[in-house]
Amino acid sequence: MINYLRIGATSSFLFLSRSMPVCLILLLLIFQASAFEVKGNLLLQQAKFTGTVKDAKGTPIVGASVSVKGTKVGTSTDTDGRFAISLPAGGHLILVINHLGHVTREIPLSAGQSSIQVTLQDSEKALDEVVVIGYGEVKKRDLTGSVVSVKGEDLTKVPVTSPAEALQGRVPGADITRNNGYAGQRASIQLRGNRSIANPESSNNVLYIVDGIQGVAAQDVDPNDIQSIEVLKDASSTAIYGSRGANGVILITTKRGANEKPRLNYNAYAGVSKVAGYGEFMTGQEYVDFRREAYRAVGTWNSPADDNKILNPLQLQAFQNGQFTNWSDLLLHNGFQQNHQLSVSGGGKNTKVYFSGAYFQEKGLLKMDEYRRYSGRLNIDQTINSWMNVGLQSQFAYIDNDIRRDPLNQASKIAPLGLPYDENGEFNLFPLQGTLINPLADEQPDAYKRNTKSNRATVSGYIELKPIKDLSIKSTFGAIFSTSEAGNFYSKNTIDGKGSRSQASITNNQDRNISWENVITYNKRFADHSLQLTGVTSYLSWTNTNSYAGGNNQLFPSQYYYNIGGANQNPFYGSGYVESKLLSFSGRINYSYKGKYLLTLTGRNDGSSKLAAGHKWAFFPSAAAAWRIVDEDFMKNQQVFSDLKLRVSYGVSGNDVISPYATQNSVVVQNFSFNDANAANAYVINGLIGNNTLKWELTKTMNIGVDFGLFNNIVTGSVDYYHAKTDDLIFPYTLPLSTGVTTVNRNIGKTQNKGIELSLTSHNIQKNSFSWNTNLTFARNNEKIVALPNGNVIADDYRESLIVGQPAQIYYDYKKIGIWQLGEEEQAAQYGAEPGDIKIADLNNDGKIDAFDRTIIGQRVPKWTAGLSNDLRFKGFDLNILLVARVGQWISSDYYAKYKRNGLENGARIDYWTPENPTNEYPRPNANKNSNYVTTLTERQASYVKIRNITLGYNFPSALISKWKLQSLRIYASGKNLHTFSSLKDFDPEGEGVIDQPLNRLFVFGLNVGF
Repeated sequence: MINYLRIGATSSFLFLSRSMPVCLILLLLIFQASAFEVKGNLLLQQAKFTGTVKDAKGTPIVGASVSVKGTKVGTSTDTDGRFAISLPAGGHLILVINHLGHVTREIPLSAGQSSIQVTLQDSEKALDEVVVIGYGEVKKRDLTGSVVSVKGEDLTKVPVTSPAEALQGRVPGADITRNNGYAGQRASIQLRGNRSIANPESSNNVLYIVDGIQGVAAQDVDPNDIQSIEVLKDASSTAIYGSRGANGVILITTKRGANEKPRLNYNAYAGVSKVAGYGEFMTGQEYVDFRREAYRAVGTWNSPADDNKILNPLQLQAFQNGQFTNWSDLLLHNGFQQNHQLSVSGGGKNTKVYFSGAYFQEKGLLKMDEYRRYSGRLNIDQTINSWMNVGLQSQFAYIDNDIRRDPLNQASKIAPLGLPYDENGEFNLFPLQGTLINPLADEQPDAYKRNTKSNRATVSGYIELKPIKDLSIKSTFGAIFSTSEAGNFYSKNTIDGKGSRSQASITNNQDRNISWENVITYNKRFADHSLQLTGVTSYLSWTNTNSYAGGNNQLFPSQYYYNIGGANQNPFYGSGYVESKLLSFSGRINYSYKGKYLLTLTGRNDGSSKLAAGHKWAFFPSAAAAWRIVDEDFMKNQQVFSDLKLRVSYGVSGNDVISPYATQNSVVVQNFSFNDANAANAYVINGLIGNNTLKWELTKTMNIGVDFGLFNNIVTGSVDYYHAKTDDLIFPYTLPLSTGVTTVNRNIGKTQNKGIELSLTSHNIQKNSFSWNTNLTFARNNEKIVALPNGNVIADDYRESLIVGQPAQIYYDYKKIGIWQLGEEEQAAQYGAEPGDIKIADLNNDGKIDAFDRTIIGQRVPKWTAGLSNDLRFKGFDLNILLVARVGQWISSDYYAKYKRNGLENGARIDYWTPENPTNEYPRPNANKNSNYVTTLTERQASYVKIRNITLGYNFPSALISKWKLQSLRIYASGKNLHTFSSLKDFDPEGEGVIDQPLNRLFVFGLNVGF
């Protein structure tokens, strides 16, 4: 028997062999650093020193860290606030005392001093952190909306490829998933469920804003360049963006230069990726047994002597010789991923600069699947004088992406018999003279090439004027230019060519997005009052031009798509132009009284060119109030709450989810034949007709939240309840065939989202040499359709039905209750079935199975999501463990659909019915029957909990690396997508069992160096 096996183990061994010298060097460095610490501490310890630490109220502080500055000597206070420490010899010693929720103190010690009494004042540092909001900044304590802020140092604890991936498990209400493992694929994110029904894959997307510029490709931002990310979730915080913020806003602020000497940082990682769960398909023996059963069911096969009746001579010979091939194992390989980023920052009093360059490469699990990104960033801030600042933000990215056409579907169907190459090493295009082409065909020389090259540049400049005290006027002009060239070629001897003909094509896209925003901010404090007024004008323009050309029969395959003129048969070509604009005026009032009573009022007026005349403009107001309860006099003597704030907000946002020109009637080209010979082009009315009354979708959202801190902020967190109602849904309404058209977009229907979100941070242990912090996020969302114009929409496609009271994304299908068994012949016959067929529930008990027996099987969105992150530090070591959960969603798995009952194709390794194996899983193979109700076999509940990441790092002590002229040095090892806990064992449920897009598991080594 000849088996073709995956070479993953060999690749892993080669990678580890090449990495072994580096690993040994890193281990030696850690050992040296640890020895340096131990030796230093032993040499320094001498005199005993005692003391007590209390807070401002005189209460002993337990667990305060006490250390000698510049050494590794340290201890912590006991339950009475007392401590004892051995001081090193020498003068000019400084004692450092710190504790979470208090101001750190550094106390110089006098010669001969042997004890001390220390009082620590409460710290407002966490509450005074600045949080970026729309067109401004506020202190965290003054927030009135639902905003989650993640700092850059937290984003880069683990190696990630995109900002969205860095947020996973950290933001309650953010459903973040990666649907496939293709090279360069980014994570998708949704905030607080789906609101729109039209185009659900795009109309519910969040808005990314990078350094104040909308429309930037966030996946091009290297996570090491990020200073902070703010996620705006409720209507109060997003209202300043009007229609653009209807589905939530993610603000990305990149790093800037500072008034300091130049700093150089280098961040890098590299590692291998493997398949993270992939369903198995029938082996050669199992496939033959499957065909035998299919033909036994119809009386053609009775024993192995009848194999020649079900297999052609070459198949029979291969089977008898044990020539079996696992096609998916030949296609799937270990991948590779690496990232390198070098940054320089610094500046003086007037000029501050940040510059970075990065290279990211990922080789996928398939050959010819590779993603390469070269990116750069330049941020400059210049102070002209006391009343004028100017600056520049720029981002550049060049992407070179080789894309592999899916070969795994082909591999799942072709018989696992025979060999991919003959005895002479020649490629078998149609193995064993079958009808399916070899899945490896695209990998042959000059057979296939698909590549997209993209250039994306974002440049924005600002000028900020401060003509009088408390007044700021800032104007920002930004431009995003993007071009792409997508070429596609396949020869005739490929999966797409099917041994018939080749095709070459090329598509060019150019995007030009312009933004001009002007912001006026006035801040005024008087007595106990604080007032901030913000006014904004915004102009946004999007323009796309595209062209394409192609043809069949490329004369020279080696020219791929570079010579379209050589593809001289069936030429096709075309071009297009799309433009839209958005003009906005908005204002915001932030008011604070005594820092305890906070009010925010926002209004924005948006005008969209995409909507019909008379309906282009809409006003989106919002209001939010907050009460800092902890600052009230009646809270001063309590010891539980160190922070307590109540927030309430209500607002309206909009969405113009249609494409430009969708409100207008249009014509399209259609070919007509005359005299059954010559075809001519003609214009006919587009099936999607215009609607000159179409207006905005409107979402009204109420949010109630509580922010709290307990026991000097040892535990902090927030709880939010929200209720969003969306009216005037833009819905593609189906028209009667008698109208001559098919669809019209109308404002009909309503949806609702409501839920609860929880975020908890616990500082479990805070010692001088050991700390342990835990972060928990939880969100439960209930989304449903509230109203439809003509009641429920029951579609033929089991994934497209819309049911009032249910989420917009559900499975509405027949309900499989098992397989008809022996002894049930009479009952099965009533439904036109026999033992071995799928048993479908007769829900209305009318004695037949028809469309009225379909029902709701499950929802395609999760009922709740959660994340649990633990950060532990011991001396120089740090450990991060991140778990994520996604619960309640159903999937329709492509893998479970790979079952051709008639035995003509290979398929998934499943448990099918035979008279000797009366299972209730899959129906009996039958050469004369098709796979009816096959979708009922694919639907599964797909809840899961994942170990998303484990990262172990080591930070070298400054006393050691200073000898190497370094400011910081950290090395780490990380594993991503390590294990999944789920009832589904055949594949990673996050990928929904789509067999052509298996997810990967990644193992990397990395380092962070500061010079």
